[in-house]
Amino acid sequence: MVGFESYVVVHNIAKRHNVGTLARSATAFGVTELILVGRRDFNAFGSHGSASHVRFRHFHSLSDARTYLKEEKDCDICGVEIADGAAAINEHPFKRSTAFLLGNEGTGLSAKEYEICDFFVYIPQYGCGTASLNVTVAASIVLHHFGVWAGFSERSRDGSKFIVADKPVRQGRKNFCAGTEESIIEERKLRKESAENGFFDDNGNESSSSDLLNGLFLND
Repeated sequence: MVGFESYVVVHNIAKRHNVGTLARSATAFGVTELILVGRRDFNAFGSHGSASHVRFRHFHSLSDARTYLKEEKDCDICGVEIADGAAAINEHPFKRSTAFLLGNEGTGLSAKEYEICDFFVYIPQYGCGTASLNVTVAASIVLHHFGVWAGFSERSRDGSKFIVADKPVRQGRKNFCAGTEESIIEERKLRKESAENGFFDDNGNESSSSDLLNGLFLND
């Protein structure tokens, strides 16, 4: 039995289809949970059904997500960012179960996201045509490297494809990350205090328009 687990924290990603594509990569590379920070409903476009095979968990704030990952899951939190002091991903600088926090496609990690990270990795590039990778491409590379380091077992294949497990029975609303009774009460409280149904920052306040995710978690 593998003793390590990986998690992906989804926060402040700008492009609507990237959550679904992240879910596909998370399923392929053995991620335990995909953690949504903000609203619980999400857009599964791009997942090709993979969203049914990965667990989602919701938190209202980065600080709540950090508490869960550090205290309940004994995880390191790794920021994926081209930053001073970041280790190259091929060096596999991991020590235990790890949650990966990827930056916004345009602006990278925010100051609040930096604060919850224990360390950082970056993906070395060898060509001269782009400054950085798409967030879902970056996630795939990082998660694959972690799986190699952690010794995850390769999935069985059938011909030219990997075998897909039977689709789990869906309970609750489609494209919706169900929360606990306490988290639902808290969300209702925050929505009541907010003038609009926006996202919320770490203080429980409505995010400014520059911080909104442009409907990322809304269904089509």
